[in-house]
Amino acid sequence: MSSWVSHLPEDAGYAAVTGLGLNQVELEHNPILSRRTVHDLNRSPILPYATDEFDGSVVSVSVQYLTQPVAVFAEVGRVLKPGAPFAVTFSNRMFPTKAVSAWQALNDQQHANLVGRYFEASKAFSEAKALDISPAPGRSDPAYAVVAEALPVSTAASSDTGIT
Repeated sequence: MSSWVSHLPEDAGYAAVTGLGLNQVELEHNPILSRRTVHDLNRSPILPYATDEFDGSVVSVSVQYLTQPVAVFAEVGRVLKPGAPFAVTFSNRMFPTKAVSAWQALNDQQHANLVGRYFEASKAFSEAKALDISPAPGRSDPAYAVVAEALPVSTAASSDTGIT
C-alpha cells in the first residue's frame, strides 16, 4: 500500500522495492520503487504476485482503510517467503471519511490488538508482536508497528481462511 512515499529508509540498499497503490501518478513519483502495481485491495484482496515472491512486506499508515483485512493479510502471507517479516505501521491519524468504522471506535492499544487479530485470523503468520516506534514518545505523534513472520504456504494453506 504505497503512494508517492514509502516511509522506508532510502539508504538501506534494497535489491528491489515493489509498491502497490491506487494511483499510478503517485507511484511514479515514488523514487524508491523499482516496480509499481496499481491495484485496489478493497475491490480485490488477491495480490497479483507469485507465491513466496517477497522477502518482506510493509503496510504503512493504511491498514485502517482495508475493508477485507484478513483476506489481505492471508494474501500477504502467500506472497512472502517463509519467515519473511510483515510489518504493519500506524499512528493515531486517519482520514475519518475513509477509515473503517471499527478503527474509528478504538484507541491506540486497541488498534494494535485489532491488527494482531488480523494476523491471527489470516492463519498465515507467527504470533504478532506490537511495538511502540514513536520517534519521541510524549513529544511527537505516536507511531506503532505490529510485526509477524510468514508461515510456509503449505502450513497456512492447510488452515481455513475463508478465501476462495
